[in-house]
Amino acid sequence: MARNFAKDYSALWGQRERRLVDSLEREDQAAALDAAISLKVSSAMVGGLRLACHAQMLEAAVRHGDLRHAASVLALISIHGPATVNELQHQYLRQQRG
Repeated sequence: MARNFAKDYSALWGQRERRLVDSLEREDQAAALDAAISLKVSSAMVGGLRLACHAQMLEAAVRHGDLRHAASVLALISIHGPATVNELQHQYLRQQRG
């Protein structure tokens, strides 16, 4: 079950990031908040604690209506998200195959 969750998390990264970007570009606070919380929880569940922390910072910025800070946190998420997916794929999922 954990392996399937990690595979799904990796496969859905692009959609998660796009959802964050789109909601912030539209200044849709409710959608951005939903996307940030979803990323925070799923990242924590998969072991991506740094990414979960950034998602929590994004959540706080969105809650306070600070879109400038949210954009800077999103830049960090755009760096750490793919790194988290890469780590999952190369360290965890590859080990589980054999």
